[in-house]
This record gives sequence, C-alpha cells and structure tokens, in this order.
Amino acid sequence: MPSDPGRLIAALARDQISLDLKTLDLCFLAGLYLRADRASLASFEEDVLIDLFEQVCDVVDPGVERPRKRATHAIQRLRDQRMLARVDGAGIVRSGEYTLTRLAAAVVNSFLDDEVLTRESLTLLTGQLRVQLAEILAAAKRADSADAWREHVVAPLRITVGDLVGGIERRQRGLDTQQEEVQAEIAKLLQADWFGAVERCQSLLDMTTNTLRELNEILLRDTHHFVTLLQEIQTLACDAEQTGSEETVQRVIEHVDRIAVWGGARQRAWSDYYQYVHRYLRDVVRLDPDRALSQRLRDQVASWPSVPFHLSVAAAPSIRLLRPLESRVEHPAVMRPRTDREGSPDPVDPEDTVLNIETLVQGALAAGAQSLAEVTEWVLPQFPADLRYVVIGRVAEVLAGITRTRSAIERPWRSVAPCLEIEDWELLMGDARR
Repeated sequence: MPSDPGRLIAALARDQISLDLKTLDLCFLAGLYLRADRASLASFEEDVLIDLFEQVCDVVDPGVERPRKRATHAIQRLRDQRMLARVDGAGIVRSGEYTLTRLAAAVVNSFLDDEVLTRESLTLLTGQLRVQLAEILAAAKRADSADAWREHVVAPLRITVGDLVGGIERRQRGLDTQQEEVQAEIAKLLQADWFGAVERCQSLLDMTTNTLRELNEILLRDTHHFVTLLQEIQTLACDAEQTGSEETVQRVIEHVDRIAVWGGARQRAWSDYYQYVHRYLRDVVRLDPDRALSQRLRDQVASWPSVPFHLSVAAAPSIRLLRPLESRVEHPAVMRPRTDREGSPDPVDPEDTVLNIETLVQGALAAGAQSLAEVTEWVLPQFPADLRYVVIGRVAEVLAGITRTRSAIERPWRSVAPCLEIEDWELLMGDARR
C-alpha cells in the first residue's frame, strides 16, 4: 500500500473501487461469517453457498422466485466487490470453493462485533502491552546485528504490539458507538416520559461518566509508561544506526499518543454533553413537569401569523467615562469617621400602607369585585401616581393570600389606570382561604 495519501486516493479512483451491498447481501455475508466461525471452516464449496443463500432468502425475503439463480448472481456480485474470493483455482472446470475476504470480515464485524472498551479489558490489554514492550526493550539491548533488530524488535512491534494497540482502538470505537446509543436513549426517554425519565437519564449519565473517568485515568497512567519504554527502544535504535527500527518505534509512539488523545477528547466531549443535559433537566424538565409552559410556547409560535407578539426593549446608551483610563490606580484605604453608635434612634412616622391596602382589598371584595382588575381599579385611586406600580403588586399579593384564583393559559390584559395594564385573574369567591 502506498504511504502517500494522494497516490492511494488516485489508485482507488483509477480502479473504480465501490461498494453496493443490499440487506440481503449483508445477511448472506453475516451467515457465512457465523457458520465459518461456528464450524471452524476455512472455505465454502459452491453448493454450500447456494444452500445458505436460500436459507437467508427464506428469512429476509420469503417467497422469492428462482433463489438458485439469484444466489449465482449474488456470489458473482460479491466477488466483483472483493467480498468473496475463489481459492480452488479450478476455473470453470468444476464448482468452485470460496472464502470471505478480509474486507468482508471487517464489514460483518462492524455489525456483529459488540466489543466495548471497559476498565477490565483496558487493564488486560495495557498489561499485555507493557509486558511485550519490556521484552522488546530487553531484546533491543541484546541485539547486535540488523537481523536481530528485524527479528526481535521490528517484527514484534509491528505484529504483537500492533495487534494490542489495534484491539484498544477497536474497543474505543465500540465505546464511541455505545455513547451515541446512550445519547439517543436519553432523547427517547425524554420524549416518551417527560418528567418520569429524569432519574433514568441521571443514571445513564453517571454510569457513562464514571466509565470514561476510569478509562481516562488508566490511559493517562499507562500511556506515559508505554512512551517511556518506546523512547528507550528508539534511543537504542538510534545508537545502533538502525533507521528502519527507529521509524517503526516512532509509528508505534504515534499510535500510543493517539490513544491518549482519544481519552482526553472523549472526556471533554462527554463533560460538555453532561452539563448540557443537566441544564436541560434542571431548567426545563423540572420547572415544567406537566409541559404546560412548553405547550403554551408551541401554541404561541404556531399562532404567531394570526396573533403576532413582539418584544419591545429600550436601547440604553453606553456609560460615558468622564475621566481618562489609567493602567494602575492607587485606591485609598476604605475608612469612615468614628460615630457615636449609642445614639438614640430618630422618630419616623409609621408605615401603614400594607394595612391600608389589605383594608381596601377587603372593601373591594365586599363591594362585589370578582377579578384582579376590578379590585385593582378599586384600590389604585386611593394612592398617589408614583406609588401605583408598587401597589399593584401588593394588591395581587393580598388577594393570593385571602382568596383562590383561576387563570387560563392565555390571560387577558386589562387596563386599570392610565398607562397601566395587568394580566387579569378570576377570583373564586366561594373558595376563599380562612
């Protein structure tokens, strides 16, 4: 395989490489893979392929016409896409013998393989990798020829260490898929059971967070040790002028660094998602368990063309600085003059505004007022204009304490004074609180 990405891409484009696998083709390949694994088969005779294809057709597409002819076309189609390879070499003289290619095995594995990186599997793999690197380092110290370096250093690094690192990366991809499934499950839970899914979502978040934290701690600890061993091997290769061995060690170091970077990146990404979901649960789900607010917002947005609403804001000018900016200002110490703290208090007039408001509200109710707007219109004329805004809030507070109210989702706005409007409540006079 060419090392230059440009040449590799050009070669793929030149050979017109493409994959076109239908559901039936994938099921056929999966059946071959599972049968080979169960029966320890290295290859399949053509009759076995046809019989298995018919069995798959009975499951995937029952009642299909001419299954043997379709099997012949499927086998040829998979051969053209390098999924099946003929290994008997007899040509058209007799029925062939076929085997799954590495590409077919990789495709099937991507659907069937459920290996996920866990603390136990990662500890086992990193332990084996540590032992292999220690043995390779000892062999590098004993190597005294180019053949010894190739046999005892380069080959184990490419095969054994490469397989262990590849196993870690494969399980990392499985864990990435599992995280995506967890995120999809959280979304489905919130859609199916708005408030009841909070505890289940919290459990899924905490479980995945703990798993990622444990994996990241192991990766940070062990990858540092791996890089130290590999750097020692690289130093020995450099001293022995083994350029090929030095390049091989450098590639392994890059793979190990990529594993460590994966751990940190997934930890940060999941941390952001964890915080986002927690904010959503706290600020949306818990504050609106019955979805009343969200449903009201949807209705308002849907009815905007017929009943438009707007947000009016006042543009506040920026603060003007009347003194020049200084890079450093010496502020004087905070001090205040000594005062006589034992002085007698100053007499003030008692504030009986609240009592007056309660009395006026009681009078309005006794006079037959049946809504917040009517009570407010009764009370406001008794106070000056600069206090009416505060009085409106006090009136609503008094009414909430002595009566029960009922409010529709769309509360009407009523004018109670010049330039003053409030959202109206309906008072339930028969359910007054005692």
